[in-house]
Amino acid sequence: MNPTPKLHAADASEGDLNSTQGRDSYQARSLNADTRAILAADERAYMRQSMSTPCLNVLQRARGTIITDHQGRELLDFHGNSVHQVGHGHPRVVEALKRQLDELPFCTRRYTNVRAIELAERLSSLTGGVLSKVLLAPGGAQAMGMALKLARLATGRFKTISMWGAFHGASLDTISVGGEAVFRSGIGPLLPGCEHVFPCAPSRCALGCGGTCTMACADSVEEVLRRERDVAAVVAEPIRCTTIDLPTPDYWRRVRAACDRHGALLIFDEIPTCLGRTGKMFSFEHYGVVPDILAIGKGLGGGIMPQAAMLERPELDVGGHISLGHYTHEKSPLGCAAALATLDIIRDENLIERSAIAGEKWKRRLSELLEPTGMVREVRGLGLLVGVELKVPAGDSRTLAQLSDQILYDCLEQGLNFKVSDGRVLTLTPPLTVSDTELDSATLIVERAIRRAANQF
Repeated sequence: MNPTPKLHAADASEGDLNSTQGRDSYQARSLNADTRAILAADERAYMRQSMSTPCLNVLQRARGTIITDHQGRELLDFHGNSVHQVGHGHPRVVEALKRQLDELPFCTRRYTNVRAIELAERLSSLTGGVLSKVLLAPGGAQAMGMALKLARLATGRFKTISMWGAFHGASLDTISVGGEAVFRSGIGPLLPGCEHVFPCAPSRCALGCGGTCTMACADSVEEVLRRERDVAAVVAEPIRCTTIDLPTPDYWRRVRAACDRHGALLIFDEIPTCLGRTGKMFSFEHYGVVPDILAIGKGLGGGIMPQAAMLERPELDVGGHISLGHYTHEKSPLGCAAALATLDIIRDENLIERSAIAGEKWKRRLSELLEPTGMVREVRGLGLLVGVELKVPAGDSRTLAQLSDQILYDCLEQGLNFKVSDGRVLTLTPPLTVSDTELDSATLIVERAIRRAANQF
């Protein structure tokens, strides 16, 4: 059998890899024999795949903002795979699930249940009734798959325009519209008709705007719409959730208008950024546009249950003669109970307002402390979706990927868990329930790690 290749962080665009020098050194310093034995058993049992197996460590507990590893060490979880808007194991979500288990643990297809109806009505109300039709799914990739099928059905077209660097799921259809090499490479022929353009990323423009946005990115979307003439939908994340590239204020209005002119639908994937993460219920609200189809998920299940949904305009309810989803766990009473509890928590604990206010204050504090180090290109974000983009100072022989790797594992040893994106961005996504004290602690951990890295050259 071929050995697992040694990869470098620069080879990945979506996230942390299975094996780098930094990871290997971290495990050698930090993991005891018992933990290593568990990891070895995991690797024997599971197929290897990038960013997943072999695993980094073993978890024992997750509550609130804290995850605890097998050796009893606690870490602030500013990663959470974007499911932990209300924190890990929120008591109200747990209680709702316990009640639902006693009442109705599963709903077979051909039947409905009260929780599923309540959730659909609740989700529609969050969009002001504009996206008033709903289909539920057990995961985000399935929700996106339904959206792609619905766009084809409603328009009679099959092509899509999506963004290089985007992620919409790991299934064959979603990697076709996605733009992440670590998911697409070597797979072979993908879904036909998937056109790609460069995203609006002012911090790292691929179209040569040179610091002043010319909206060339929006023009490129319209150019493909005009050239192809048979595009069913533009598919995009309103905000790239990993590198946290924030489009210019007019970008989505320009794209929305172009879709309307050329008869294409606008599909927004908010699976990781919905439910208050950016200081709004949905991140598209920052841009004054509404999509035709919206996919949400991850945190919708309260960080416990897999639960996703597709919301669409009522005039797109044209699929009565086919099955767009019809998943076994489509109207899961457990998933719906978790989602309803999650929405109640977000409302009752004012987590959207909390995200907006705490996030802005935190972003300013990070900028004040980190930018003077000479190692940080930019601190950016909305709400509690914050990215620290690194840079390599002149004369430093390290690559961005090596620098990111070093800082990540330094922070892990200090007790802070987060994601590195595109080998250059520290992606910080705490629960919306995070305290000011925890934000301060995380800030100091990141500052110490960056200053230590700065002092090494």
